[in-house]
Amino acid sequence: MTRVAVDAMGGDNAPAEVVAGAALASSDRLEPVLFGPAGLDTAGLPLVETTDVIGMGEHAVEAVRGKPGSSLVRAVVAVASGEADAVVSAGSTGAMLAASLLHVRRLPGVHRPGIAVVIPSRRGPSVLIDAGANADARPEHLLQFAHMGSVFAVEILGIEDPEVALLSIGEEELKGSHLTLQAGELLRESGLRFTGNTEGRWLLEGAADVVVADGFTGNVALKTLEGTIRTLLDTLRAELEASPRGKLGGLLIGPSARRLRSQLDPDTYGGAYLLGLRGLVVIAHGSSSRTAIANAIGLAARGVEHGIVQRLEERLSLAVS
Repeated sequence: MTRVAVDAMGGDNAPAEVVAGAALASSDRLEPVLFGPAGLDTAGLPLVETTDVIGMGEHAVEAVRGKPGSSLVRAVVAVASGEADAVVSAGSTGAMLAASLLHVRRLPGVHRPGIAVVIPSRRGPSVLIDAGANADARPEHLLQFAHMGSVFAVEILGIEDPEVALLSIGEEELKGSHLTLQAGELLRESGLRFTGNTEGRWLLEGAADVVVADGFTGNVALKTLEGTIRTLLDTLRAELEASPRGKLGGLLIGPSARRLRSQLDPDTYGGAYLLGLRGLVVIAHGSSSRTAIANAIGLAARGVEHGIVQRLEERLSLAVS
């Protein structure tokens, strides 16, 4: 039985959608354990009572240190103490990062943990890392992100010998910032299947199995993609509902449109791994629906089953040696 600690009070739709998502994810092999206030309706799931909540707008480090009894911190501590196999929260990303660094801590040799998020593309899913944990980074950080992302691609996406690309402003080897130029040199010597630079316009086409970036660039790219996908799908739906002819066309293309939405919907995976830690941490989107929460919990469970933390430790120890 995989036990996943779930921050019931994290996110814009907490606690109702979080509890509903946890209930959807529950099975005879997966037990979500909710962390929230006494009296919370848990839909029959186990509850660890907490005394505080960290808001989305609070200073991350101060909130984590000042609210040790909060649902977010207590859920993270459950992983650090071995009471849970993984943790999921749709709360503050900064607070999750701070709590994880404080309590779960980094794997030996890891410079910075990175957020690995699945990106849909025409070729199939790929992974973008770092998607927002580190606004500033050094070339050696990006090299480690590439190794982390490769393990993710193999173990979670089932891609053998994944291609790795570096997100930059041009595909040419000599284009990019000082950071990307130096990171490119390290990646070419890494033994990874590095294919060179890629541009943001190719992400939805399937630029590579693993796309590496610093957290600032990766987060901007991710938010741009999410906004583009949402606007495209909403505009298509509005056009199909705007006239009788559009509604008739909607009936004809309905199955294809539903497949497209399912393929591009961020809720399909529900969350992102915070890789490079001694335990498994999954960060869900702040606006997560119950479906996204359920999928994030499932993603956490798959990481446990595939031994992501152990595989990362093995890979990074070989890369350093």
